[in-house]
Amino acid sequence: MAEIVYFPDADRADGLLLRSLRDGVLRLVLNDPPANALSIALLEALMAELEKAGSDADARVVVIASTGSVFSAGHDLKELTAHRVDEDQGAAFFEKSFRLCADLMLKITHLPKPVIAEIDGLATAAGCQLVASCDLAICTDTSTFCTPGVNIGLFCSTPMVAVTRAAHRKQAMEMLLTGETIDASTAKDFGLVNRIVPKQYLAQVVAKYAAVIAGKSPLTLKIGKEAFYRQLDLPVEAAYDYASKVMVESMLTRDAQEGIGAFLGKRKPEWKGE
Repeated sequence: MAEIVYFPDADRADGLLLRSLRDGVLRLVLNDPPANALSIALLEALMAELEKAGSDADARVVVIASTGSVFSAGHDLKELTAHRVDEDQGAAFFEKSFRLCADLMLKITHLPKPVIAEIDGLATAAGCQLVASCDLAICTDTSTFCTPGVNIGLFCSTPMVAVTRAAHRKQAMEMLLTGETIDASTAKDFGLVNRIVPKQYLAQVVAKYAAVIAGKSPLTLKIGKEAFYRQLDLPVEAAYDYASKVMVESMLTRDAQEGIGAFLGKRKPEWKGE
């Protein structure tokens, strides 16, 4: 992986979210410590940034990180509880919050750019859902994960959707039924994260991954990510039929022609995104 300079500074996109764009890598940092709770405001800020990233040619990879010792504690329970005094006992607000969170996770899946979660600390409930929804996840060796809704009488039903698609079925059920916290090593065994690194190297490792991916054809990444998630829900025969059609269409792109030509000519490809 190529060495790059990692830029820790960021411009404010919102009081709750920090944003920086360097060398094709868009870095979004949850900035509402100590919990980095996914309030309506933070969810909307993330949605807005991802929406812009989807059509921004300069943003080729997205990294979602956080400040403080908690990656994200999930939904803002104080914000939710405050709406129990509403005429409908909070039902409309609860629906808005959970729907917005689900839309954010779907936005990550459908975004035509790879999304990497950079985790240093606790990722719980919808925070764990956010990790599971990202395409890649890299964490420190002191990070922890859980879906503890069952402990407070609120089964983590929406986090379950992402977690069961990232972790193995029985391990996901273990997390959901017990609500217990698992360490980084167990999270990797379960399939929630790709890599575990010492805290002092986290930013550097994520930056290297992002740099390598950002150097690929943006069109190829878009096609590949979409195909990856679409084929997962298909029977194996249908998945091969679909994937074969994607390969044919990909072979006809200019970037595929350029990439194959560069490989055969032993030179570096020049991507056009076409």
